[in-house]
Amino acid sequence: MVKIILGVVIGAAIGGTIGYFGKCATGTCPLTSNPYIGAIYGGVIGLLFTSLK
Repeated sequence: MVKIILGVVIGAAIGGTIGYFGKCATGTCPLTSNPYIGAIYGGVIGLLFTSLK
């Protein structure tokens, strides 16, 4: 359980950082439109990586 939570937190942190520094000028980029969306995408990807066996 801790492994999954840690994966989501790390993924959200990385996604939020990418969303903050890689802002899209038009707002059409789903991952880099803002830090919150980037954190959500990163958390989901982190969850997927940690749930693999």
